[in-house]
Amino acid sequence: MHTLAVILEAPERLALQSLGMKPAEAADVLVDVTYSGISTGTEKLLWSGQMPPFPGLGYPLVPGYESVGRIVGAGPDAQGRIGDWVFVPGANCYTDARGLFGGTAKRLIVPSARAMPIPENLGDAGVLFALAATALHAIKGGTGSNHVLPDLIIGHGVLGRLLARLTLAMGGAAPMVWETSPSRRCGAAGYTVISPAADERRDYHAIYDASGDAGLTDELVTRLAKGGEIVLAGFYSERVNFAFPAAFMREARFRVAAEWQPADLAETRTLIETGKLDLTGLVSDRRPAEEALDAYPQAFSDPDCLKMVLDWSEC
Repeated sequence: MHTLAVILEAPERLALQSLGMKPAEAADVLVDVTYSGISTGTEKLLWSGQMPPFPGLGYPLVPGYESVGRIVGAGPDAQGRIGDWVFVPGANCYTDARGLFGGTAKRLIVPSARAMPIPENLGDAGVLFALAATALHAIKGGTGSNHVLPDLIIGHGVLGRLLARLTLAMGGAAPMVWETSPSRRCGAAGYTVISPAADERRDYHAIYDASGDAGLTDELVTRLAKGGEIVLAGFYSERVNFAFPAAFMREARFRVAAEWQPADLAETRTLIETGKLDLTGLVSDRRPAEEALDAYPQAFSDPDCLKMVLDWSEC
């Protein structure tokens, strides 16, 4: 079996081509993808060649971990899944390319447990499940941890907006959000977005950085209340460090938020299905999958492009 996939042959060298697929196993499902999202975090680093050393990294590779579609086939142990509308957080089903993260293709073969049923009426917003679960994981701090809801969020991209929406959904006070790009200060619902220069406050208890800018740490420390916490929720290609004296005076705490866990996806689905978390207005651009070679550079360089989705339905 073959599939049409986006493939990164090398940094800034993209192709749309047919790839061979590994044979399906008994508990695998075949997903006909309708939408896949482009990540402006890890995928941008893969595209630019700035991704730090990472297990499984190498070219050529199929990127993507935000795919939505329908199960159209299955092995003998998963026949009951046929027809399900699902979210797939990546795949490793290719014979001649690495599957890091492997989701940006017309068809995917994945273990049944990796295909999560989601409401079909979400449409292309369904690609945001992984990012919403990542934001939830950042707030909850992992299994068994006490968490403090953010009162300051850095960056009003999709991750920053999800952090703000989740804060409100979980009963928190409206957070302040910093955004340096004027075009991205719109779209707030129930919270305020301002330029960092307009904020004089220096007593934040929980600052969540969704910018991925490793150079902000010292500035963020000066905005903390004593005993406050900085959560690094982005992905950083540069070394993250800070000046000790200011952090010492504030008894600052630092926490790194990793990727979502399966329980985060399940809780995210519950929040969406109960109406507590709204994903509308976060997908800004949609292009046919045939235009992937133009869609990726636009997603990474256009400040007005909040989230780019590839549509595979006519491919």
